[in-house]
Amino acid sequence: MKRLSKKVIYTIGIALLCGSLQAQSLDQAKRLYTEGKYAEAKPVFEKLVKQAPNNASYNHWYGVCCFETGELSKAEKHLSVAVKRKIQDAYRYLGDVYYQTYRFDEASDVYEEYIDLLTKKKQPTETVDAKLNLAEKASRMLDKVEDVQVIDSMVVDKNAFLSAYTLSEESGKLMYFQDFFETSEPVNSTVYMNQKGDKIYYAHPTDENHYCLFNQSLLIDKWGDEKQLPMNINSNEDDNYPFVLSDGVTIYYASKGNGTLGGYDLFITRYNLGSDNYLTPEQLGMPYNSPYNDYMMVIDEAKGLGWFVSDRYQPEDKVCVYLFIPNDNRSRVESDDIEVKRAHATLTSIQSTWKHDSNYENLIKLAHKEIPDGRVEIKKDFEFVINDNTVYYTMDDIKSPEAKNLYSKVVTLNKQIKEINNKLNRLRTTWNNSNNAKRDQLKPQILQAEDQLYELQSQPAELEKRARNAEINFLKKNR
Repeated sequence: MKRLSKKVIYTIGIALLCGSLQAQSLDQAKRLYTEGKYAEAKPVFEKLVKQAPNNASYNHWYGVCCFETGELSKAEKHLSVAVKRKIQDAYRYLGDVYYQTYRFDEASDVYEEYIDLLTKKKQPTETVDAKLNLAEKASRMLDKVEDVQVIDSMVVDKNAFLSAYTLSEESGKLMYFQDFFETSEPVNSTVYMNQKGDKIYYAHPTDENHYCLFNQSLLIDKWGDEKQLPMNINSNEDDNYPFVLSDGVTIYYASKGNGTLGGYDLFITRYNLGSDNYLTPEQLGMPYNSPYNDYMMVIDEAKGLGWFVSDRYQPEDKVCVYLFIPNDNRSRVESDDIEVKRAHATLTSIQSTWKHDSNYENLIKLAHKEIPDGRVEIKKDFEFVINDNTVYYTMDDIKSPEAKNLYSKVVTLNKQIKEINNKLNRLRTTWNNSNNAKRDQLKPQILQAEDQLYELQSQPAELEKRARNAEINFLKKNR
């Protein structure tokens, strides 16, 4: 056998060395991956994917690293390759990518494929079953996304989110737990104090090592009589960030239990004076809740504005505080276009929630203004936005007879909607505190009221649009 030339031997040596280094690098990356150090493992897998674009394992590992570091678009691309090649764990991650990007139907499809795969291999499916149920629930919530106007947003440090809140005196006060109780304990909670200053609501960890809601009353000159709120509000997970409306009975709070979409979700409940208990909490819909953490819902009735916090799309140490106009009628986005609904739900651009020709500058200024005793300077029967420079607050402001006639119907319809909402709340309260026989009697009334509400909710917006156009045309003709 002929001797190999020095050049050939050198080439083979270099190839073996490179292969050895690559194997060593892959082993290191896999170790980091197993340890959950995805950001450190990611560059190696990225390089390997470029070298072997169709390698299922490389695409899977790199896709997971992208997911865990927040690059969802890249994660989808590479996890899709891994799923096509039946990499089992890639199904879970791809479903999670779809879920976190509000493509809930696609998430459901992937979870179902994953369940079929696990079933064939006789492996447990409980965890994926729960994910599938949650995706289906989120899809229903997306379909019913509320038509709420989010007029401003502010990105702040996660530990300083209350800096974005300016409450009127009527709405009470919000403080951080450590500041109010003058403690250095690492309690991530807030304290709400009512306007009278004689009651506080807050949360802190219990012996079960999760946060629960409590209240206290002012006893002469000191706080005492701490009471844990009942377990139909507190769950087996964290419950936190309470706020009470000026009526003293309506409570907003955040919970990680009760079937949340992800992390903290926002809930509302009401204290029932008759039974000395709280009604079953109701989970708020989208856009308030999301697959991320959403908390600290505050409604300032004197200002007619609300705030809530979310860490959706934010770095780990930041959150976004959204300022919105409360949707008293809880009307929904009326569109057959899923992308329109998704835009309202995700809040990736708050402008997608704005009404045509609306100007929110004065409301944004009002949000940051101190208002003693809840007094708002402008007395208004309603707020009818004509254009960027014109807003009407009374019927006498409207110049066009046609517009005045149309808008009077809007006012009447809004009043009807409010009355039906109040009726529904009363019926639901009675239903919650009734036996089965009484509930059977109430059910047709509740369904009828819900049907009436659904039929009416879309009408005011269309009439308001017609009234605005009529007023604009009238003003142009009479300049």
